[in-house]
Amino acid sequence: MSVGDVAGLIAALAFVVLVALLARPILKLGQVLDEARAAIKGVSDSTVPLIAEVTTTVGQANEQMEKIDTITTNAAQITTNASALTALFAATLGSPVVRVAAFTYGVRQAVNGRRAGRRAARQGA
Repeated sequence: MSVGDVAGLIAALAFVVLVALLARPILKLGQVLDEARAAIKGVSDSTVPLIAEVTTTVGQANEQMEKIDTITTNAAQITTNASALTALFAATLGSPVVRVAAFTYGVRQAVNGRRAGRRAARQGA
């Protein structure tokens, strides 16, 4: 055996030791990657149905919002109509009703004044 053969044998043994030392971390890294792949697959499997449910929910919410928009539009029309009706009622009956109320108030005050005058006249006599 020559010096070159001994050096080759030492290099081969060093390479075997190096491979043996690196084999364990590489195997553990492979297990970690397998677990990460399984976790990602699990998340993906549970996320896809969740996204489908969210899509359905958003679609139903949009339908309800359209119904609420219709209701709000109708309520605004009713408010406008009620305001117009109130203005029409006030314009049509408001002034005459105020006049009648003022007239009846004046008549009542006059009648009460005459009664008070008669009582004062009776008490003074």
